[in-house]
Amino acid sequence: MSNPDDLRYPIGPMPVPQTYTPEQQRANLAAIAAYPQKLAELVQTWPDVRLDTPYRPDGWTVRQVVHHVADSHMNAYIRTRLALTETNPRISPYEEQEWAMFADSALPIAPSLSLLTSLHLRWVYCLIRLTPGQFERTYLHPGNQQTYSVADVLALYAWHGEHHYQHIARLAQRNGWVDV
Repeated sequence: MSNPDDLRYPIGPMPVPQTYTPEQQRANLAAIAAYPQKLAELVQTWPDVRLDTPYRPDGWTVRQVVHHVADSHMNAYIRTRLALTETNPRISPYEEQEWAMFADSALPIAPSLSLLTSLHLRWVYCLIRLTPGQFERTYLHPGNQQTYSVADVLALYAWHGEHHYQHIARLAQRNGWVDV
């Protein structure tokens, strides 16, 4: 039997903010750029029975995960823009668990996949043109009183996308749905 933490954190815990090399930033940017297509290729043709399967006991369904990623990455995009236009703004956190229970979490996943494609296009277009100094701009997260740089956000959301992709891909492997 797998360790429950392996199902919850299949690629390990979220990275701690640090200093990133230009190579790491390029790799994180490439991961964010590729993510919408990678996710869509995995799940876009799945029937409802698969989409409504939790990725782990007491976890969200695949459908909820896809909608959550769209919600989360929208927030990250806005936070990035706030950090770039204000001096260490205090961002507004949101209750992820509660958002995952809204009625729109039962929608088909196509709108969220489409949203991610468009959002990531804009986000990457913004990020790719930043100067090194702009990657050092920050915001304050009041929930944990942590200051995050734009470079941190880039790393966190490269991790976040892969984290949730692996939730879904490993569920598919366990159930024999795909060979990932």
